[in-house]
Amino acid sequence: MPKDRLCRPARQVPAVAQALLYCVRGGAGDLFWDQHGPQNFLWACDIALFVTVAALWREDALLASSMAVAVLLPEVAWNVDFYTRLFVGWDVFGLDATGYMFDSAIPLFVRALSLFHVFLPILLLYMVRRLGYHRRAFLTASILAWIVLPVSYFVTDQSRNINWVFGITDVPQTWLPGPIYLGAMMALVPVILYLPVHFALRSIFGLR
Repeated sequence: MPKDRLCRPARQVPAVAQALLYCVRGGAGDLFWDQHGPQNFLWACDIALFVTVAALWREDALLASSMAVAVLLPEVAWNVDFYTRLFVGWDVFGLDATGYMFDSAIPLFVRALSLFHVFLPILLLYMVRRLGYHRRAFLTASILAWIVLPVSYFVTDQSRNINWVFGITDVPQTWLPGPIYLGAMMALVPVILYLPVHFALRSIFGLR
């Protein structure tokens, strides 16, 4: 057996999973840009999809762990809402989070690309299991949120309400001044959404 094969580290994530996500990412990126414009890529789930591609390419535990911390709870909520709408027609959370999936004005193929929400949390858990849960994942996810949330607030259209920075529904909130609401989000998102996932992943997979 050639020496270089003996020295080459084994892949932790199978190449077929990497190739599949590259293809989905490429198609989603091009079509989402055409359909929704560049602002759409500031959604946390879209950022997570692209970072997950990088994590697959590099087999990077920190990137995979950070994205798991950042989006596992929102992705679970998306799936609960989507499948409940699909089978019984209910908007579980009253946020119309998956209503666009049933909007006939959006081309079916574009809507189908959003099914990455179904496999992304499963893939992230699989990657964390294979690569290990990184001890700096919570901090990294929090820093990313502290960057993305203000950018979403200052450079996107209020009507898009990217990452819910103008309110938790489609109607902008009015009970707090906008900057104070944004500051509250920046403080609470890591505590409410990220910290429980961090503790759970640390307990299940340990730290590396």
